[in-house]
Amino acid sequence: MKTALSLFMLGLLSLGPMSAAAQQPAESAIYPARPVKVIVPYSPGAAADIIGRIVAQKLSELTHTQFYVENLPGAGGTIGAGTVARAPADGYTILLINQDFVVQSLVKSKVPYDAFKSFTPVALVAAAPETISVNPSLPATNMKELIALLKANPGKYSYASPGYGTSPHIAVERLFKLTYGLDVIQVPFQGGGDAVASTIAGQTQIIHITLPLVAQHIKAGTLRCLAVADKKRSQELPDVPTLEEAGTPNHEVRYWTGVLAPAGTPDDIVELLSRQIAKIVSLPEVKERLATLGFSPLAGTSQQAAAYIKAESAEWGRVVREANIKID
Repeated sequence: MKTALSLFMLGLLSLGPMSAAAQQPAESAIYPARPVKVIVPYSPGAAADIIGRIVAQKLSELTHTQFYVENLPGAGGTIGAGTVARAPADGYTILLINQDFVVQSLVKSKVPYDAFKSFTPVALVAAAPETISVNPSLPATNMKELIALLKANPGKYSYASPGYGTSPHIAVERLFKLTYGLDVIQVPFQGGGDAVASTIAGQTQIIHITLPLVAQHIKAGTLRCLAVADKKRSQELPDVPTLEEAGTPNHEVRYWTGVLAPAGTPDDIVELLSRQIAKIVSLPEVKERLATLGFSPLAGTSQQAAAYIKAESAEWGRVVREANIKID
């Protein structure tokens, strides 16, 4: 969201490299000495899984040691995250997250970790904008028409979400209900793929979800994209306006990914991984691969990742409180 992105960019300008005195000695000279497990707490084939596999492959090439992905999906990613929180803080188990890592700790009364105390941020990896798309049969060709249609027909139309309490669900609550006071029905699914399929079939009329999940359908004409929830237009959809251009400012929502390590992981191991990930996302072949998926690189230092995640938590937390979204 806007606050997190602003802090992140400010951090890029203000934060310098870690001083040698702040680093714990010796570990990076021998790390990694054996294979490293990258826990992806989502299903194989999901966007975070694809990003995780790109990172693992390139880390293996750069360090000449195997980094391998292990998928531990379930409970909105909290099962895998909890596993990493309990892992030894030695750099040999790390976690690939997306923004739902923050969201789950806000909407659930109990998760098996503390989102801040249980982990050390390593780096951000990549981000993609969320989009607002509709079934082409809906009589709305832009955001103003959509808002007018929903306002004139309270409770008539529905939107698909990848699940109650997920970031797309909360983003719609913020956009439609908190901003415009609209009555739109949520239809939750078990994942983004089913939510997209429902909207294409016309069973639900609206979807607010990450660009990589809908780009091909927008290009094929089976979905109509009304706006991207980012501060700039997507290179993938250059003709689609931002929400601000469409008349709705201050609603920037990005699907972002990052890497965490268990709290207490030696500083020099965290720094080594952070530098390697920054190098990875700057590689031309990786940037090209990310672009085909609808993502752009983020990278940055461990401190910048921490600031970004903290800002995201503050913004999502505000929406969760105002919309009273809770999972007991």
